[in-house]
Amino acid sequence: MPARLGHILCLDDFEAAARRHLPAPVFAYVSGGVERNQTLSANASAFDRYEFVTRVLVDTSKRSTTTELFGQSWSAPFGIAPMGICALSAYRGDMVLAQAAVREKVPMIMSGSSLIRMEDVVQANPGAWFQAYLPGARTEIVALIERVKSAGYQTLVVTLDASIASNRENNIRAGFSTPLRPSVSLAWQGITHPRWLLGTFVRTLVRHGMPHFENNFAKRGAPILSANVLRDFSDRGHLGWEEIRMIRRMWPGRLVLKGILDVRDARQAVDCGADGLIVSNHGGRQLDGTVSPLRVLPEIVQACPQVPVMVDSGFRRGTDVIKALALGAKFVFVGRPFNYAASVGGEGGVRKGIRLLREEVSRNLAMLGVTSVAEISDEVLVNSNGKS
Repeated sequence: MPARLGHILCLDDFEAAARRHLPAPVFAYVSGGVERNQTLSANASAFDRYEFVTRVLVDTSKRSTTTELFGQSWSAPFGIAPMGICALSAYRGDMVLAQAAVREKVPMIMSGSSLIRMEDVVQANPGAWFQAYLPGARTEIVALIERVKSAGYQTLVVTLDASIASNRENNIRAGFSTPLRPSVSLAWQGITHPRWLLGTFVRTLVRHGMPHFENNFAKRGAPILSANVLRDFSDRGHLGWEEIRMIRRMWPGRLVLKGILDVRDARQAVDCGADGLIVSNHGGRQLDGTVSPLRVLPEIVQACPQVPVMVDSGFRRGTDVIKALALGAKFVFVGRPFNYAASVGGEGGVRKGIRLLREEVSRNLAMLGVTSVAEISDEVLVNSNGKS
């Protein structure tokens, strides 16, 4: 970690540091939701509905945050969620996240909407998961899945809640588009944020050339900086469960479906052969006014006991993680804070973020009177209606 970031005490501190470090359009892309940001706010406030009931005089001196998922042992009950174009906010962002995850022994999901080739990331982290947005045509879906398979990924995460591009007005107001349009305003943002300009953007251009969208399809996509916005968002509104069944037939590894909020969809996903589910509202970046994953998590867990049910969207503290585990989640994924950590501190920043969150979980276990992640249950929580 750079010495100037010695004041970082929790994941929230990385956001404040990234706000100063990043050009306004880039920070707006990472931090924002859609429309009035109601979903974004609801994700954060959902944790306030639950309070802890602690036990005392329990020997927690040998407590552990080690967590089992898909037959593998991880150092903590959380991992790194997929985040698109994070190599724009952090130098070699996907590589930084992948390497930090390996060294801290937590899972990392690489975003399909990324600027570094999936083949390079899996070399740096052979255990990385790959998250795909399905192209609109079946032939392109098949080609993409074959590429992921050839790259050596063992876990495929298919995001289901992005059938069309969402209404991210905050991006437009801040001057952000994908690809970025060259403009005087954008140039000024770069000049007034020299640490990002030289340490991330210029450094990338000099060492690796102009970044492109590398993994939305089997072939390379548009450059990140373009006079004309050419990126194909592929309307996926016509896709259905038959495409998931097709992917299940051709994909030999673990298949995880992400973006589930309705119990009916959860059951359908399991029926189609999903090995795991991620309850998610896309971090508040799709439909504004969507329910927080934490609200619907218990009924999805109850409906799908055959598979691990995971969750993301809005997690910032160890207490957030424990509340989700108490409500039945097997694992939690955290996104934006690790993006901020990578942007201001590189791999060292991400590793510090992982350690801070892991230490919070460990400390909270002790104060709850719990000795392991596996022991966490709904008995540690109450809500406004009584015991959960």
